[in-house]
Amino acid sequence: MEVFYTNLEFWHWLTFAVILIILEMLSPGAFFLWLGIAAGCVSIVLYVRPELSWQYQLILFAVLSVASIVSWRLIRAYFPPQESEVPNLNRRADQYIGRIFTLSEPIVNGMGKIKVDDSTWRVRGEEAPVNTQVKVTGVDGIIFDVEPV
Repeated sequence: MEVFYTNLEFWHWLTFAVILIILEMLSPGAFFLWLGIAAGCVSIVLYVRPELSWQYQLILFAVLSVASIVSWRLIRAYFPPQESEVPNLNRRADQYIGRIFTLSEPIVNGMGKIKVDDSTWRVRGEEAPVNTQVKVTGVDGIIFDVEPV
């Protein structure tokens, strides 16, 4: 009795490629994508040459996997990612560092509040009364570090 299923067809590899690409979407990094591309290429080769044995299919998959990963790394080395024109796009609080605001609530025991546009932010700093001008010097999570101007 044969343990390993040796009658692999192109749609097996195509299904494997889709599963690997779905895994890529669910996991961080960019590793399963290249394996999925290699499995897709094996599927195409097997569609054209269906008589290819399973041993050669696995060898082809291994070679194409390594080749796709190495190719991607070389491409990334020659064409590094560009710097964003808006580096603080997804870090809203960092956009306010260096700006000056007026306290909407006094800083008591090191904590107070400021109004920024249509929202209220908690601030940490030296004690100060309401309507004091403060400059944002840093951000710790959702709390601004401030100092009086």
